[in-house]
Amino acid sequence: MLIQLITQHPEAIGTILRKTPPWVWGLLAGLVMLGSTQLRDRNASLLRVSIMPVAMTGFSLYGTLSAFGGSSLLPQLLAAWAAAAAMAYAPIAFLPVDARYDAATRTYALRGSVVPLLLILAIFLVKYAAGVELAMAPRLVQDGPFVLTLAALYGSFSGIFIGRAARLWRLALRSPSPAPAAVAA
Repeated sequence: MLIQLITQHPEAIGTILRKTPPWVWGLLAGLVMLGSTQLRDRNASLLRVSIMPVAMTGFSLYGTLSAFGGSSLLPQLLAAWAAAAAMAYAPIAFLPVDARYDAATRTYALRGSVVPLLLILAIFLVKYAAGVELAMAPRLVQDGPFVLTLAALYGSFSGIFIGRAARLWRLALRSPSPAPAAVAA
C-alpha cells in the first residue's frame, strides 16, 4: 500500500515525513552514528562486540512485538521470526572471520565494515515503513502475509547480526589463554 501510494502520489512523501514524530529522526541519527563507528578499523572488547548484535536483535524483536503484539497471529509471527533468524544465522556464523583476538588483552582487532551500518538502516527502514503502513491501515495487523513477511525480515536481520558476532565469539574461544604470571616467593 505504501509503495503504491508513493508511486502514484509522490507528493505524499512530504506529508508522511512531516507527520513522523521528531524522536524518530533522533533515533535514526543515533543509529547512523552507531553504525558509522563500524566503518573504520578498530580494537574492541568481547563486551563491545556483543552489545550491538544483542541491542539490534532486541530492536528487531521489539519491532515485531510492538507492531503486531495485538495480532491473533502472534505465535506464528514469533515462529517466523525465530525460523528466519536461524536461517540467516547458520550460513553467516560459520564463514571465516577477518579479525584477530588477543587473549592477553581480551580484545579484537577488527577491520571496518559497512555491513553493520547497512543492517541497522535496513531494520530502521523496515520498522519505519511498517509503522507508516499500520498507521494508514491498522487492519493490516491481522493480514497474515504482511505480518509474517515483516516478522521474517526482522528475524533475518537478527540472525545476520548474531551470526557475525558468533564468528568473533568462536575466535575468542579458540584462542589460547595467556600463560599465568609467575608468582614471586
